[in-house]
Amino acid sequence: MDFKLDQKSPVPFHAQIEQYLRDLIKQEEYLSGERLLPKETALSKSLGVSRNTIRQAINKLVHEGIIERKKGVGTRVIQQNISTRLENWISFTKEMKNKGIEVVDYLVKLDAVKSDAIVSNALSIEEGREVWRLQKIRGSKDAKYLYSVSYFHPRTGINGKENFNQPLYELLEEEHHVIVAVSKEKLQAIMPNENLCQLLEIDEKNPVLRRERIVCDRGDRPVEYNLVYYQTKYFSYDITIKREF
Repeated sequence: MDFKLDQKSPVPFHAQIEQYLRDLIKQEEYLSGERLLPKETALSKSLGVSRNTIRQAINKLVHEGIIERKKGVGTRVIQQNISTRLENWISFTKEMKNKGIEVVDYLVKLDAVKSDAIVSNALSIEEGREVWRLQKIRGSKDAKYLYSVSYFHPRTGINGKENFNQPLYELLEEEHHVIVAVSKEKLQAIMPNENLCQLLEIDEKNPVLRRERIVCDRGDRPVEYNLVYYQTKYFSYDITIKREF
C-alpha cells in the first residue's frame, strides 16, 4: 500500500501509522499469516520517522492481540477464527422509544472531578487531571432502570454548558465534532452496594448487571469511560456474535 504521513494533520504520526497498519493487515496475504509486516527499520526509513514512533504504533496492535512479534522471525497477524464484537449500539432513549416506552430522567448531573487511577488508565490521561463526570438515573414512569456514570476525555471539549437531556453521542458530534466509532465493553453480574440500592431503589439481594466500557473515536482514542448498572428485573443485554470468514 502506498502510504505517506500527513504532515499537516493534527493526528499524531504514531496514530496515522497505526491506522495504516490496521488497513494493511486486512489484505489476504497478511490475514493468512503468509506475509510478515514491514520491519521497523524499513518503515522508519520510508516514512521518515524514528523507530520509537513506529514501535508505538505496532505495540498498540500487539497489546490488542491482533499481531505478534517473534524474535528472529518478524511480525505477523495472529490467526483469529471467531470474532465477538458489540456493534451498532444506539442510545438508551432511542432504544426505549423503539419499544414504545417514554424515558424519564430521574437524575442528570454534570460536575468536574479529579480522575482516579482507574479513570486515568481508561482515558489514557495522567492521574489527578480534571475531567467532566456525567451521572444519570433513567427509567420509565414506573421504575428506575439504570444508573450511569461517564467520565469524558478533556479532548472532547465539554464545558458544562451542554444539554445532556439529549442523546449523548449526537450531542458530542453536533456540538464538539466528536464521532464515536468503537465501544470496548465488559459485562458482569454483581450484588449492589448500599449506594446503588438507594439510587435505584432496590433490595440489596437483587443482583444488577454492571457494564463497563471505553468508547473511542475513529482514531481509536478514548472519548468516554462509562459504567452502567442495570436493574435485571427490567433490562436484559442481548449480544449478537458473528463468525468472520
